[in-house]
Amino acid sequence: MSAPVARVSLKAAKSVRQGYPWVWRQELEDLPRDLPPGAIIDVVDAQKNALGQAFVATKSPLALRFVSRKLSVDERVDDAFWKRRFELALARRSSLSPRDAYRVIHSEADLVPGLIVDRYGPALTLQTLSEGADVRKAKWAEVLAQVTGASVVVCRDDASGRDFEGLHRETKVLAGSGASLVRYHEGESELEIDVLADSKTGSFLDQLDNHLRAGQLAKGRALDTFSYHGGFALALARSCKSVIAVEQDPDAATRARANMTRNGHSHVEVQTANAFDVLRTLSDNGEQFDTVVIDPPGLAKRSEGLATAKRAYHELNVRAFKLLKPEGLLVTCSCSGKLSREAFDDVVLEAAADAKRTVQVLERRGAGLDHPVLPGLPETEYLKAWFLRVL
Repeated sequence: MSAPVARVSLKAAKSVRQGYPWVWRQELEDLPRDLPPGAIIDVVDAQKNALGQAFVATKSPLALRFVSRKLSVDERVDDAFWKRRFELALARRSSLSPRDAYRVIHSEADLVPGLIVDRYGPALTLQTLSEGADVRKAKWAEVLAQVTGASVVVCRDDASGRDFEGLHRETKVLAGSGASLVRYHEGESELEIDVLADSKTGSFLDQLDNHLRAGQLAKGRALDTFSYHGGFALALARSCKSVIAVEQDPDAATRARANMTRNGHSHVEVQTANAFDVLRTLSDNGEQFDTVVIDPPGLAKRSEGLATAKRAYHELNVRAFKLLKPEGLLVTCSCSGKLSREAFDDVVLEAAADAKRTVQVLERRGAGLDHPVLPGLPETEYLKAWFLRVL
């Protein structure tokens, strides 16, 4: 029995052949009716040339997500297919060993559309951001537990991205058993998180390597803003005389304090406060630091919010530049996917000029090796972490 077939425009087909793994609904020329949720269908262009197989979304504006560049007659997408994909993704992380926290599956970049899997010690957290991944998550959780040896797999499908896909939000255990409160390591630091309750998938693994790098370069008196559970602050504490960590969320600040105590860092002060307010007050009071970290949450989730986000990034960086002593280190970050690397460069350099500071660029970094980038999908290169010396 032949598989159902979708036909897309020549323009969409050209993008797919150049590496773009999505087709938007307005680019469809023909789509079979009455498909079950998360169905996989063959896809051809307007001239019926083969493009591959894709997940179909019934509600999302993003209609097709490619899972294979072969038609169903040439490649069967079954349980064995997905297990191979998971094993290959895990093998790509082998260079990270013996790290006990990393991203196991990075969605489209690991050729598993709409699936994000993070490891924290004995636990896996799973997020599905596509209809095709959502309908398969219970089965996938069992396979992932088998492939990775994790004792528990939890579903963290409570992100706003599911609203765009027309999927309901939920949080629950999918496979295995065990406490949701787990510990993991960032270098020599030990952190504790609740994989069912804390933000994102529990923490921000995309910044782990940047935390460690900041710890290598930091010195003197340090300020870490938007600290969350203290990832940057823990790293800074190993090389700095004193650290102020600022986190607005009371629960996250409590977790950060516990992490400081667990690691023996009595010289770290965690303040429960708004980072914008703290930066303004410190700047107005003429305070000076040797190291400053600016790591806000995503400020531009949609294109229409980009102008406001740029103003916010500008203010944060102007304040940071004014707080830094000569030869000081600024680590300034953006995880807003709508803000390009070039645009972030412009914002930071304009802030330096307004603060009347000269800077050296030490490194322009992104996420770690466990967060690979697809060249054909700019959305996978969302994190910017600039390391600057302020003269």
